[in-house]
Amino acid sequence: MFKLLAQNEGHARRGELTTAHGVVQTPVFMNVGTAAAVKGAVSAADLRALGCQIELSNTYHLHVRPGDELVRDMGGLHRFMTWDGPILTDSGGFQIFSLAGLRKITEQGVAFHSHVDGRRLFIGPEESMRIQANLGSDIAMAFDECVKIPSPRAYFESSCDRTCRWLVRCKAALTEYNARPDAVNPGQMLFGINQGGVYHDLRIRHMQAIAALDLPGYAIGGLAVGETHEEMYDTIEAVEPYMPADRPRYLMGVGTPGNILEAVWRGVDMFDCVMPARNGRHAHLFTKQGIINLKNERYARDSSPIDPACDCPVCRRYSRAYVRHLFKAGEMLAMRLAVMHNLYFYNHLMQEIRDALDAGAFAAYRAEYAQRLDERI
Repeated sequence: MFKLLAQNEGHARRGELTTAHGVVQTPVFMNVGTAAAVKGAVSAADLRALGCQIELSNTYHLHVRPGDELVRDMGGLHRFMTWDGPILTDSGGFQIFSLAGLRKITEQGVAFHSHVDGRRLFIGPEESMRIQANLGSDIAMAFDECVKIPSPRAYFESSCDRTCRWLVRCKAALTEYNARPDAVNPGQMLFGINQGGVYHDLRIRHMQAIAALDLPGYAIGGLAVGETHEEMYDTIEAVEPYMPADRPRYLMGVGTPGNILEAVWRGVDMFDCVMPARNGRHAHLFTKQGIINLKNERYARDSSPIDPACDCPVCRRYSRAYVRHLFKAGEMLAMRLAVMHNLYFYNHLMQEIRDALDAGAFAAYRAEYAQRLDERI
C-alpha cells in the first residue's frame, strides 16, 4: 500500500500510497473539507482543478450533521460529495479536545454535548469506527485523545496508555466492519496516532507500542496545540526513527509552508491544516515571496496577480486590486477566489517538494523557501 521511491538528505522521503480510490504521490497536503465541503464555496470539481490528491473530512461534524447513516444511505462520502479521489476522515478526537468544557472521558470513550444543539452524544473506539465505516473513507483515523500542551506528565502517561487500548479496539472494530458484505468501502485502512506531548520518552514508548499492531499507516498527533515550532520539530526527530519506514507518516494539523518543509526534512509524508482555507477567507494569501494581506491599501490599484509566480485559475485571470475590492465590498466571490488560490499554492508547493526530492535537490529547496514562505510582507 505504500512504496518508498527515494530518500534525500536528512530524512526526506518520496513515496506512493495506494488507496481504494487511487494512488497518492507523497509528500502530500490533504485539503480539509470539514463537513464534506471546503469552507469558501470550493466544490469537489474545484479541488480536482486545484491539484488536490486527498480530501479530508471530519467524523464528528458529519456524525452530528447530516448524520453518518444518512451519508451511508446516499452511497458513502465519495458519492455524497461527488469526489472520486481518496478521502481521509479523522476520528473526532481533536474536536472532542476542542470541546473540553463539554466532555467527560472514561475508559469506554467520551461523553459530550453537541456544539450544534446541545444533545448528549457518546463516541468511543467502536463508535468512531462505525461512523467512519458508514462514511466509507479510504483512511480512517484511530480514536485518540489529543491532550493540551502543557499538561502534567502523569496525565500524558495515562492518556497514552488509554489511547493504546483504544487503538486495539479500533483495529478489531474496523476489521469487523470491513468484512461485512454491505461495507461501504471494504478497503478502508486504519492509521494509528502517536501521542505523548513533547515528552520524547513517552512519544517513543507509545510509538513502539502502536507500531507493534502492524497498521497501514501512522500519524503524529497532539502537536500544533501550544508548543513552539522548535519543540514540534524536536518531537518529530525523536519519534521518527521508531515509525515503520515502510508505512506513510502523517503529521496531523500542520501547518504553515515552512512547517511542512521542515517536517518533510524530518521524514513526514502527509499533512493537513485548515490554514490555507481559513487564512484565505480573511484575505491572507500565500505567495512565493511570503504572505500578503490583500485588504491593505497598498493593493487598491495593484493590477498584478496575487502571486506573479502562480499559475492558479485565480492568478491567471484576476488582479490583486479586483480581489481586494471584492473583500471590501463583502462579496462572497472574494472568499472563493482567495481560498482557491491558497489551496492551489499548497498543492503546488507539495508538487515542487516532490520534484525536488525526485531530483535529489530538496536540501537546496528547503534552504531557499522554508523561512521565506512564512514571512509576512
